[in-house]
Amino acid sequence: MESGYRIALIPGDGTGPEVIAEGVKVLNAISKRCGISFEFNDLGLGGDRYLKDGVLIPDGLIEELKSNYDSIYLGAIGHPDVKPGILERGILLKLRFELDLYINLRPVILLPGVYTPLRDKSPEDIDFVVVRENTEGAYVGAGGFLNKGTPHEVAIQESINTRKGVERCIRYAFEYCRKRDRDKILTLCAKTNVLNYESDLWLRTFEEVAKDYPDINTNYQHVDALCMWMIKNPEQFDVVVTNNMFGDIITDIGAIIQGGLGIAAGGNINPGNIAMFEPIGGSAPKYAGQKKINPLAAICAAQMMLDYLNEERASSLLMDAIKATVKELKSLEAGRMGYSTTEVGDMVVRYIEENG
Repeated sequence: MESGYRIALIPGDGTGPEVIAEGVKVLNAISKRCGISFEFNDLGLGGDRYLKDGVLIPDGLIEELKSNYDSIYLGAIGHPDVKPGILERGILLKLRFELDLYINLRPVILLPGVYTPLRDKSPEDIDFVVVRENTEGAYVGAGGFLNKGTPHEVAIQESINTRKGVERCIRYAFEYCRKRDRDKILTLCAKTNVLNYESDLWLRTFEEVAKDYPDINTNYQHVDALCMWMIKNPEQFDVVVTNNMFGDIITDIGAIIQGGLGIAAGGNINPGNIAMFEPIGGSAPKYAGQKKINPLAAICAAQMMLDYLNEERASSLLMDAIKATVKELKSLEAGRMGYSTTEVGDMVVRYIEENG
């Protein structure tokens, strides 16, 4: 029996529509090979919509997404004519918070044939996952100003961490670690020596939850030390769990060591409910319309989406297609691939058609 899914598209700004077009093309090829039907609906959100009518997310859309869609496929948000923060908070963060997408999942995987700036490191050394708490911490927008615009100005930015929010993220990380065919090591990344309240909550919860997972080995590292070890000895990591801000930082390091933003994708997940998948790079407006941007990160996001939807055959086939395609590219960087955006998508499709 054919399975079917409704996918909400947010191509967004800059090069977002270009990479999402390639991702949709690839998913349509997967559809034919694996007996999966997709219904795509472009929500039309982004900078152009905001500049036209001032709308970020229309009334009623959140409830519609919850009830009528299986997943969201996002290109990029960020418009040069819109003040930074408006689109990010009004679209991305609003979707994360109101859909309760409390897990940000970021695989850091070096594919065979991809260049890494880490000397003497291979795909066997760089294969771990970061589980980032996605709806609390410093990004909830709590804080304010005193005496703004004066020499005595004070800016306060608060990090909000709840036991519920911390525990559900940590439990997800333990479960994810248990499923991986690796070393079964879960590392908590925090800063207990300075952040006496926030990190203390994370560490106490981590140690308590660990009692329910005796098969998982646990480790702790301060965030600054972890950044160093990600570069020096990434092979020690299997799954890393951390808060919102630290996760934002260390996943960018992860993107670079796995080959760059051209291959890095992530998922925003509410387990068992709607999720949102995206390339983690920005909208890159300077490349818009030039067909120079690498679509593989967006295609990797589509592969993560298939995995989340439990379409194992389709997910595996698409990953094989991605691995085959990266070996043909001169570089993963925009304008240096040796092929256009469309041609890279075509290469992935061709592999699917010939090997599905």
